[in-house]
Amino acid sequence: MKRLLLPPRIKVLEALSTIGDKRINIIDDKNAIVKSSDGTREYKVYLDLEKKIANSNDNGTFYKGYMGYPIVSFLMLKGIVPYKEDVAELLKGIQWKTLNEKYKSYKIVENIIKRSYKQKGRDPRELDQIMDSVMEALKNLELYTETENPQTGN
Repeated sequence: MKRLLLPPRIKVLEALSTIGDKRINIIDDKNAIVKSSDGTREYKVYLDLEKKIANSNDNGTFYKGYMGYPIVSFLMLKGIVPYKEDVAELLKGIQWKTLNEKYKSYKIVENIIKRSYKQKGRDPRELDQIMDSVMEALKNLELYTETENPQTGN
């Protein structure tokens, strides 16, 4: 098993958006299914905090070794890391895959999200604050992933 790395900060916003869109289906205490923003993929999330194991078949977790947004959103709903329901509501409907593929820069996408948030009458610094608080909470978690491919079991 290998320790999961911290995700890019923007994945906190993507996790909040997942909750706002109601794209996470909690199966039981350890399992959830998360749909991608465009609805074309489903990610299986397994989380065992007692054993410090977190698995997901999203690209960030599987290929890059960090806590992907499906894991982060599950941690939020379980109350392990902070989240704000009102912020999640304001972040719903974002087409993350489209934005990430178009701009190929998390910083540019983050700025687009912040502009949109400001247009909704909110202070974009709120997004920085929640990203900071979630990243701090994630930093204090020690989660490991199994090295086998969660899609094939090999």
